Amino acid sequence: MRLAHCVRALSALAALALVVLIAAPVAAQNYPTRPVKVVVGFGPGGGTDILARLVAAKLGDILGQQIVIENRPGAAGHLAAEYVAGQPGDGYMLLASPIGPMSISAAVYSDLKYNVTKDFVPLALIGQFPLILAVSPSNPANNVKELVAYAKQHPDKANYPSTSPTFVIPMEELKLATGMPCVNIPYKSSEEMILSVMQGQTMMTIVDPPPTVPQVKAGKLKALAVTGSQRLPELPDVPSMTEAGYPSVDIQVWSGMFAPAGTPSAVVAKLEKALGEAIHDPGVSAKLKALAINPSNKTPEQFKELIESDIVKFRAVAKAANLKFED
Repeated sequence: MRLAHCVRALSALAALALVVLIAAPVAAQNYPTRPVKVVVGFGPGGGTDILARLVAAKLGDILGQQIVIENRPGAAGHLAAEYVAGQPGDGYMLLASPIGPMSISAAVYSDLKYNVTKDFVPLALIGQFPLILAVSPSNPANNVKELVAYAKQHPDKANYPSTSPTFVIPMEELKLATGMPCVNIPYKSSEEMILSVMQGQTMMTIVDPPPTVPQVKAGKLKALAVTGSQRLPELPDVPSMTEAGYPSVDIQVWSGMFAPAGTPSAVVAKLEKALGEAIHDPGVSAKLKALAINPSNKTPEQFKELIESDIVKFRAVAKAANLKFED
């Protein structure tokens, strides 16, 4: 009797395992069956929020489900990343993140509550882009050298807004290259950073293109340079930092989509394909390019390699500049 009971129990377990094995791919094939949430670690109107909403609108059309954007600003984007890292890997909770909370934070913070390379699956790189050094139109400086001189003449007013090390690192590189005084003032989003400059609360900012380019074209901000060696096609009259005489101020940032680790491979593959289609949709691509973002052609594997190489690079930058951050 005992043997027969054990056989029946094992048979039941085997049947259950078979059902699970069959149900998993079926569930993945039917994914998604309800709305998908995309968490953004910064406030509405910032660069990451703009890109997430732009891509999410098309992603929803492709997947046939509503994509809900949830803003969870705080701690330089760490709160959102930590939150998503702790969610079930079922494809219904994604993270839209720029380089800051991922590669840069992994390089400069020793106390992160999530592991960038272990807790997330890189799904899609939306695009890469330089940052823009901008001031208020009322600022008398018309180039970087004049801004440096103006800041030195008014050290009590020399400050800049930032939401994360992404914006601190290039500004600190500029300070190292010029001896310019400038104090960091924390903000929650790129939009707030820009408003603080426009309203005269801060003197200058190095910020991402999506919320900045429209303001520059509208004459509400004055762009003095873009980080790196290449000009932005959308701002052809604005020199690169290399042209301005400061080649060390060179950072190319990115924005991408992630899923929590443990997300089934079939769901990951479906999201990768859908995101690729969304990013390269003609309408979405045109809007990205208008914001100075070139849609990326990198594969998810190449995106992962970029993250890992960025971590190595920014560790070296932080060490050279003696930058220390605490989460």
